[in-house]
Amino acid sequence: MSAVIRRASAEDAAGILPIYNRLIRETTVTFLPDERTEAEIAQAIETADAYFVAEQNGEIIGFASFGPFRAGRGYARVKEHSICLAVSARGDGLGTQLLDQLEEEARAQGVHFMVAGISGENTPGQQFHAQRGYKTVGHLPEIGEKFGRRLDLVLMQKSL
Repeated sequence: MSAVIRRASAEDAAGILPIYNRLIRETTVTFLPDERTEAEIAQAIETADAYFVAEQNGEIIGFASFGPFRAGRGYARVKEHSICLAVSARGDGLGTQLLDQLEEEARAQGVHFMVAGISGENTPGQQFHAQRGYKTVGHLPEIGEKFGRRLDLVLMQKSL
């Protein structure tokens, strides 16, 4: 896939919105129950430690970010990341490109570990991370709720 990956700006919120809100509305990839607004996404871009978009022909087709895993200085070198793709952008290596970009940026910021919190139902997401060197380090049964169901969370980690 010939996408351009670049740092996101608040102006990208409108292009990110439909990708993210579809995941919120239709999947358990995220446990968030309520769709986001442009302003909320713009704020997330401004406050993230890193936020990138993938663009093709002037359209945002994916995004990735990382931020604090937990509050407090003791966790300063551990970051949790997220990668989201438009349906049309899946299966062509874009997720790998975005993860590579995140990891490169994380190393530049002195990050020691990257963590992925993945829905227990998202086996493709777990497989994707395992193929890229992430190890399962935790399984939290029924920790989340969405669509009237209790959902597991799988924690995966990679040392940078």
